[in-house]
Amino acid sequence: MGWLGPGRIVQSPLVVLDGGRVAFAGAAAAAPRELAGEADEELVVDGFVLPGVVDRHVHVALSDPAAILAGGVTAVRDLGWVPDDVWSLADASDSPSFDGPTIRAIGPILTCPGGYPTRSGWAPAGTGREVRGAEEAAAAVGEVLDRSGVGMVKVALNADAGPTLTDEELVAICDAAHAREAGVTVHAQGAGQAERAAGAGVDEFAHCPWSERLSDGFLASIAGRMRIVSTLDIHSHGVETPELHTALANLNGFIQAGGRVAYGTDLGNGAIPAGVHVGEAWHLRRAGLTPEQVVEAMTFRPLEAGEPADLIVLGANPFEDLNALADLRAVIHAGRRYR
Repeated sequence: MGWLGPGRIVQSPLVVLDGGRVAFAGAAAAAPRELAGEADEELVVDGFVLPGVVDRHVHVALSDPAAILAGGVTAVRDLGWVPDDVWSLADASDSPSFDGPTIRAIGPILTCPGGYPTRSGWAPAGTGREVRGAEEAAAAVGEVLDRSGVGMVKVALNADAGPTLTDEELVAICDAAHAREAGVTVHAQGAGQAERAAGAGVDEFAHCPWSERLSDGFLASIAGRMRIVSTLDIHSHGVETPELHTALANLNGFIQAGGRVAYGTDLGNGAIPAGVHVGEAWHLRRAGLTPEQVVEAMTFRPLEAGEPADLIVLGANPFEDLNALADLRAVIHAGRRYR
């Protein structure tokens, strides 16, 4: 059995790989005859097949790329590190010899002098890019987008850790990114910071807001234009906490208003496991996503012809029990078997 994308549950699936791409994915009985013998591999699935999992919030230098891939995550988005170091790693991840997931990296986090994460123990010098004034803030957006190729920049609005960007600087960043058809993701922490971010035009919360309970009216107002990356277990690590409950309530309100949610773990932050994080999946379920919506939040592209040959095979059906996400039987990335 398999889930090949939204609404596509297939019995007795067949996945045909041609190099690093999918040549066919669907019911075995529906496979075109002309594919027989021409592709690199025909995978008759013994288990439950899914597209490869994508973690949209990691700090990959604080983890092990090989362990991430072996754990079923075939692509990651790094949301803040020393630019030259992480961009070099991202470039290396496109090589067939790289033992790890595809890495896309935003690079430095745009912040103000002395703002988060410049004084944080986890962040080496250069992780935060300090800007002074709206003009410099807009120029920094261009510098980051020119090199990263990700189509998004990250800003810090962490009032609990120090000063934050001014409204003028924040608007300048959003305007500069949008002029390039790029987006802005934000670490919003502290009273009022989520509202400031939304008012300036930020496109995504890099963490589900947890500092305060946001009103249902506010969540409804942003549901049609912003996305939230979950990172719920950083407030829990298996323990019920007030921060987790606040984040879950905010995410539930956002989901009920029709908001889009992406799976992200903030890998590198404490005891977050490399690979598929079943605890994060369960938190998404608690927040109000159906099992299929949880899986959709954890993946990026469907399994269909022309898409990257990234997939995992589980021992059981995750729609019946999300714990099946921990029962990995196979991991294939760019057409190569890693497990």
